Amino acid sequence: MVEAVQESDLQDRTKAFALRTIKLVDALPNTHSGRAVANQLVRCALSVGANYRAALSGRSKAEFVAKLGIVREEADESAYWFEIIIGSNLIPETRVAPLLNEATELTAIFTSSIISAKRNNQPSPSTKSLTT
Repeated sequence: MVEAVQESDLQDRTKAFALRTIKLVDALPNTHSGRAVANQLVRCALSVGANYRAALSGRSKAEFVAKLGIVREEADESAYWFEIIIGSNLIPETRVAPLLNEATELTAIFTSSIISAKRNNQPSPSTKSLTT
């Protein structure tokens, strides 16, 4: 179950996720596959926090929800690349697993946030009946 998380906690958490990912990316081997994974992973993992910040300064509820959708996609993509690192043995699983877990948790948190934001944006049944 995903617990309620404060905005400032999520900002700190997504920044820490980015910084930890940078360290992991720097440890990837300097091979064709290592560089390809590094490029993809660093883009999506750093995008999680950057897009979350952008969502918080959204001009409307719709923009907020749309940006959260991007955040969720980037967190999920990060999880994918961590799985690739583990599956291809580029870095030992014990080192990657905590970041994979964090990416999975962030994906769940932002999925839940999107659902809540959409639900809170719906007119109440009493308001609906007045407008139809």
